[in-house]
Amino acid sequence: MTRSQPRRARGTVGHAYSALNLRLALALFGLVTMTVFAVLAFWADLVWLGVVCAVFAVVAVVDLVVIQRRRAARRREEPGVRHSLFE
Repeated sequence: MTRSQPRRARGTVGHAYSALNLRLALALFGLVTMTVFAVLAFWADLVWLGVVCAVFAVVAVVDLVVIQRRRAARRREEPGVRHSLFE
């Protein structure tokens, strides 16, 4: 049984449930963006907005960890296979 995808997912190893590399790029973009916005909000004394942006940045970090674990599992299942951004 594959560990790179959640149980009962519609995808298979050959046809992924989600594009992990694209999710990685989007999560990195979200992390950088929310971190910058949080710093700017705290600098402008908008504490509530800074906290909201910081929470979204933490969510992006958690998503990055999940994505990296799934990518590692996929590498173990398919050694030597290179995946494009949209696979």
